[in-house]
Amino acid sequence: MAYEFRITRRVEFSETDMAGIVHFTNFFRYMESVEHAFYRSIGGSVLMAKRNPPLGLPRVHASCDYRRPLHFEDLMEIHLLVREKKAKSVTYEIQFRRIEPGPVEEVAIGKLTVVCVKRDDDGRMRAAPLPPEMMGRIEVAPPAAE
Repeated sequence: MAYEFRITRRVEFSETDMAGIVHFTNFFRYMESVEHAFYRSIGGSVLMAKRNPPLGLPRVHASCDYRRPLHFEDLMEIHLLVREKKAKSVTYEIQFRRIEPGPVEEVAIGKLTVVCVKRDDDGRMRAAPLPPEMMGRIEVAPPAAE
């Protein structure tokens, strides 16, 4: 069972603003990217189109607290931790650390909550239980995990 996932990536020039700092909106893209990679690592996806009915995992909460700036060509680690798992939702903490140039330092902490949904016959999305195979592959990170 998995409770964490890490990726590293380098800041691209197009992700920075006029001051040469990563634009705040890109942190939300980074969070989505690590979340998708986490699901792929456990054999899943945020879109379960082949299920009957199809299921999805839209965000119902997203936030990010910024500590330090990231700049063009900085290398960062994005660390996803599962902080809460309920029958129909999962909440992640996502830690951002600059690893190059050193020293290693925390630059931001994000939070995402996703809810499993299905579409009713009238097209409305309604919360649904997370599939058992997904529930069996995800666990909550121990409190000491960082």
